Amino acid sequence: MRVLVVEDARSLAAVLAEGLRDQGMAVDVAHDGLDAAAKLDLNRYDVVVLDRDLPGIHGDALCQMITARDDRAMVLMLTAAGSPGDRVSGLGLGADDYLGKPFHFPELVLRVHALVRRRPVARARTLRAGGVELDAARHTATRDGRLLDLSVKEFALLHALLRASPAFLSSSELLEQVWDEHADPFTNTVAVTVGRLRRKLGDPSPITTRPGVGYRISEG
Repeated sequence: MRVLVVEDARSLAAVLAEGLRDQGMAVDVAHDGLDAAAKLDLNRYDVVVLDRDLPGIHGDALCQMITARDDRAMVLMLTAAGSPGDRVSGLGLGADDYLGKPFHFPELVLRVHALVRRRPVARARTLRAGGVELDAARHTATRDGRLLDLSVKEFALLHALLRASPAFLSSSELLEQVWDEHADPFTNTVAVTVGRLRRKLGDPSPITTRPGVGYRISEG
């Protein structure tokens, strides 16, 4: 899951990004509407956590830009203006959910997950391939009925591979989907995480590697 946090208060943006990354999400951050618009043109996001009162491009205008796209991200409007009237006007702009400040972080996480499940293009909750089953909502994964004990990045990596199955995903594609824009493209993080995941999945490994192409989980 890839999330864009758009928040001009840098300390709050850093806290949100760190907390969402701890939940296994790939998170990018923008501190004004112009930077957010540029990131939205370059990357595909599942959810945008959007502050309403932004410099550059106001959050209201940015929300309308996002919702006008064909394959758009879901928008969680996050703002200090939390009256019923503000909520109605925010939802009227096309926001999918609205959370006033101050807020409880666990509630924000639940709302982000709920928005992903509501996306019209969302896949089935349970993904299956190669004897592996993953339930994103319950955050569980099994191999031939055996419950897997995965780290947040191992789980996110497995999720990405299952969503793409039977297609291959390159290391750069996995970096984009599972990590974020600050990931070093020359790092061996993907290979190391795939290696740990293979060991936990057991033999025979359902993950196939094709040099120069990437990784996949076969359907068989």
